[in-house]
Amino acid sequence: MKIKVGDIVLGMFIIMVVIIMIIPMSTVILDILITINIMMALIILFNALFAKEALNMSSFPTILLFTTIYRLSLNMSSTRAILSKGEAGGVISTFGSFVGGNDIVIGVIMFIILLIIQFLVITKGSERVSEVSARFTLDAMPGKQMAIDADLNSGLIDESEAKTRREKIQDEAAFYGSMDGASKFVKGDAIAGLIITVVNVAGGLIIGSVRDGAPIGEVMTKYSILTIGDGLVSQIPALLISLATGILVTKVSKDADVSDQLVGQLFSMPKVLYLTGAVLILLGIGTPLPWLIVSGTGALVIVAATKIRSDLQVQAVEQEISTEDIEADEMRSVENVTSLLQVDPIELEFGYGIIPLADVNQGGDLLDRVVMIRRQIALELGTIVPTIRLRDNIQLNPNQYIVKIKGTKIAEGEILFDHYMAMNPGFVEEEIDGIETIEPAFKLPALWITENQRERAETIGYTVVDPPSIIATHLTEVIKKHLDELLTREDVQTLINNVKETNPTLVDELVPKLLSVGEVQKVLMNLLDEGISIRDLVTIFETLADNAITNRDTDILTEYARQSLKRAISATFFGENENNNVITLDPSLEQVIMDSVKHTEQGTYLALDPEVTNKIFISVEQEINKLVSIGRTPILLTSPIVRIYFRRLTEEQLPDLIILSYNELDSNAEIQSVGMVSIS
Repeated sequence: MKIKVGDIVLGMFIIMVVIIMIIPMSTVILDILITINIMMALIILFNALFAKEALNMSSFPTILLFTTIYRLSLNMSSTRAILSKGEAGGVISTFGSFVGGNDIVIGVIMFIILLIIQFLVITKGSERVSEVSARFTLDAMPGKQMAIDADLNSGLIDESEAKTRREKIQDEAAFYGSMDGASKFVKGDAIAGLIITVVNVAGGLIIGSVRDGAPIGEVMTKYSILTIGDGLVSQIPALLISLATGILVTKVSKDADVSDQLVGQLFSMPKVLYLTGAVLILLGIGTPLPWLIVSGTGALVIVAATKIRSDLQVQAVEQEISTEDIEADEMRSVENVTSLLQVDPIELEFGYGIIPLADVNQGGDLLDRVVMIRRQIALELGTIVPTIRLRDNIQLNPNQYIVKIKGTKIAEGEILFDHYMAMNPGFVEEEIDGIETIEPAFKLPALWITENQRERAETIGYTVVDPPSIIATHLTEVIKKHLDELLTREDVQTLINNVKETNPTLVDELVPKLLSVGEVQKVLMNLLDEGISIRDLVTIFETLADNAITNRDTDILTEYARQSLKRAISATFFGENENNNVITLDPSLEQVIMDSVKHTEQGTYLALDPEVTNKIFISVEQEINKLVSIGRTPILLTSPIVRIYFRRLTEEQLPDLIILSYNELDSNAEIQSVGMVSIS
């Protein structure tokens, strides 16, 4: 594995911290290290000040840990130098004498005030803000996730944007959780600084008076000034980093810099400045305060307010002109018309009476159900469902909804918002009162019942569903029925890329050497058109790669793929312990069909006599009615070579008829023929 320069620098930094703790440093090196500490504190402060948002410094908790341990190692090294040599370099001496006014009492007071500001004000406040931010961020995560799903399903964002937003939410939770813990470093650092200072003073007194035998006053002056300097040179960078921590965790917007926000929010209302200036002028005139300073400041505030008011008026006029220009440009723009040409793959439009079901603020969960529909179909059929756009339509009846596929209305339904739909599964003899209706997805007879009737209906055996479930079920069935239309080349390319991650050799052999993306798309569309799952893409691609060498007819390749998926097909249409009843084709009819197949350069087609076709439909409908009468799904078995042509013959008139070939049956599937389609 390649070692990066950053890794080397980081490792060297940790080693340097250990060396500083263990090995005595010369005063020159100590001055350099202390100066670097001050430099790093300033860099961190300004980065936090001008960062657009907290996540721009997502590594801040780690930085906080490193700077704290570095500063404490400097404390150890400077303490060793002060106690052993009685000196600690020019930086510490300057801070002790200059900042403290070369007076012990003043120096001690300055140091104590600095500790109070850092420990009780900045550090304590930053710690509390970090704790609250972490709590609220974690509590808000579910709501933010739901909002992302809602935007995704309404078409406001795409999958990539949704993924980016989810990652950002996770990063925010991790950041504020880490900051909650990292803020304890700052608090502990302040306490450690106070303890180190006390220890240094006590140690200096003992060493100077006992070991060196110097007068107590001289010892007190010498070691106190050095210790105060050491404390100041350590605590000032710590104060800057504590301030950076507070700034970072209190950021609320990423739309502007902190300076822009402060100026814009404090000085954006001229009337506030007018009042402030007037009060200052009155205080200067009517009180013993220095009138020149106080009233002069008030006059300057009023002048500034007048200038700001003038600028705001000019800005408002410019904005109005700019808005009119933009609107005019949009009207003239080609894109203004082009954007209208886009068609949403799937749309769910509903009347205003259904809006509460889709409004999260009103307790509606329709958006969540739409998300689950996409996940359910992806798991069940292995394909990508496009974004489902939800919108209200005032032209619809209040309780009406429609489903559009590529801009065309495919299905519609109507619900009663405060009612439930009850359906008799077929074995319930007791009747209940309700409003008769038809279940929209499967066209079954049903009743609208009230909330008070729900418990009784469920007790006696009725299947009871709420309005959101009705809409979600209907939408699911419509999508499943038109999945083949919704599968685009881009979707297929995405599926191919997913397979390539684990099976690169297979994909490289198949696409584009043997088949184009469009040809693979046609095969997958054929499978989805008949409700066959394409989740097992590896098996499908293996089959295509094996057979595309000799035949590139996508219909024939589809049949090969179906036969490779026979275990999944049998599991889909046949139960393990059920009496699987089917109907079959008369062998003589199969021969008639094969004799009617015509081959051309454009492909193959079936040229049956209309009278024969009519007889076939009559016979098929009779046999289907036999299965339906005993509560079975109509399934017809044919020989493999006939299946595709018989499917083409019946798909328009009998779209719900499942047609399988004998080669698509798993060896463990137990079936029983209860009828035969014949024209004799």
